[in-house]
Amino acid sequence: MKILYGVQGTGNGHITRARALNEEFARLGMDVDYLFSGRNKDDYFDMACFGDYRVFEGLSFVAIDGRISLLSSYRKANIMGLIRDIRALDLSDYDLVITDFEPISAWAAKRQNIPCIGIGHQYALGYDIPKYQGDAVGSWILSRFAPVPRSIGVHWHHFDQPILPPIIQRHNDVTKPQDDHVLVYLPFENSEEVMEWLERVPNYKFRVHCKDIEPGCYGNIKVFPFSRDQFQQNLKECESVLCNAGFELNSEALQMGRRILVKPLHGQVEQLSNMIALEQLGFAQGSKELSAEVINQWLESSKVVKVDYPDVAKAIAEWIAAGAEEPIEQLSQRLWDCVPLANGIQFQRAEAQYSIAS
Repeated sequence: MKILYGVQGTGNGHITRARALNEEFARLGMDVDYLFSGRNKDDYFDMACFGDYRVFEGLSFVAIDGRISLLSSYRKANIMGLIRDIRALDLSDYDLVITDFEPISAWAAKRQNIPCIGIGHQYALGYDIPKYQGDAVGSWILSRFAPVPRSIGVHWHHFDQPILPPIIQRHNDVTKPQDDHVLVYLPFENSEEVMEWLERVPNYKFRVHCKDIEPGCYGNIKVFPFSRDQFQQNLKECESVLCNAGFELNSEALQMGRRILVKPLHGQVEQLSNMIALEQLGFAQGSKELSAEVINQWLESSKVVKVDYPDVAKAIAEWIAAGAEEPIEQLSQRLWDCVPLANGIQFQRAEAQYSIAS
């Protein structure tokens, strides 16, 4: 069986899921080609594991100071180019297309009648789960961006739906985190403003990953460029994580047992929904706006949460290798049975933090 795997490259979360699945596909000897879209080719990094991958322009959004700019996103969108790429993508050599919310592969598979499975967090938002209800246009776009006949949604909880736990790239080495060190990843915010907030929280040391401030030490802040290995090292060594409300980093932070504060990207339904879910589950603190006072209060009062998720990448890869015949409902139940107390969580803002660990 030959597979084309399309990955939305706007953020690093989709790519992180692809890395985890790539390891399992390789272990099983599966023949998989990779296609990425959503960012400039030069902006991808640490991609050697994907071999001779292809890059397309695709569609993405423009964020300015923590919120999506609809006008700038519209001006940037190359709709005619997208349509040309969908029509030109030849899938005749492939038996299956997998898409992680990547539109070219999804629409080309639909057009050429090639079996296609959507795997990713966005597909979980099609179920009756906690989510943001205030953006009908955004929800409509989300539901039609990368349509698939069969999908696997992943989330931090099943919410009584056939959803799988997060796909996390697992690490065997264990590092005791430093309780006064904080990993900061806010790529959609104004980095200069972020630096000003952090400087006013002097009792903590911050490790910031961004691309628009020169790497180096600035008082209690150390700035790093984008690097997968260095980012993972900082995540292991920091007890707290301050980030936008994307899915994959927060999944890794929960798996490793980290204190989390999320600030959603305004105008993006997924991130606004993620903040709601994290707060209802009691897994993290959310704030629609950030300041030194908000950050300090979070660090001084919030508890650490750890959730021990199973190896979902391994389960999905083996499920696909076996012909994807097992019903999603059964696969979901089998995986959530590996998460102690998962069925006992109440969907409300919790007074106490939950520790769901084996």
